[in-house]
Amino acid sequence: MKFVILDRDGVINHDSDRFIKSPDEWRPIVGSLEAIAKLSQSGFRVIVATNQSGIGRGLFDMATLNTIHEKMHRAVHQAGGRIDAIFYCPHTADSTCECRKPKPGMLREIGLRFHTTLAGVPVVGDSLRDLESAASVGAQPILVETGKGKMTRKTSPLPPGTVIASDLCAVAADLTRT
Repeated sequence: MKFVILDRDGVINHDSDRFIKSPDEWRPIVGSLEAIAKLSQSGFRVIVATNQSGIGRGLFDMATLNTIHEKMHRAVHQAGGRIDAIFYCPHTADSTCECRKPKPGMLREIGLRFHTTLAGVPVVGDSLRDLESAASVGAQPILVETGKGKMTRKTSPLPPGTVIASDLCAVAADLTRT
């Protein structure tokens, strides 16, 4: 079974410095839903791994997060795709948890739940913390230039071997080429 792990905000949907706090604020990036559909239809299990500190900050609750994710699932399904699982960290940046990226806990949990090694698994993100988390578990970090991606590329030393793509469509095209 092939896997691909996607960050949410800035990869699948438009990001906001004020957080995505409601389903109305969740807006897909052009082409991202079709990219997920292409990955699904090519045999990839698509997993989302996302930091959601808005919960820990009290900006929204679990019911709201679930509603946002239901909207995302429906939109992906309408495009012909599927998201197999969503993993999230609800903690704030000052937390000592192990699940908040760049720490590897969330990705390790994905490996455990799906009984797979993450070595070489594509992990797509728009921030340095996504890439560092991927590299720490031996996955393949892929930076998209959507969301914070262009700024990340300009201002951060990327982990060795990081692949750079314009957006999730380019990633899907590359991964499904074979």
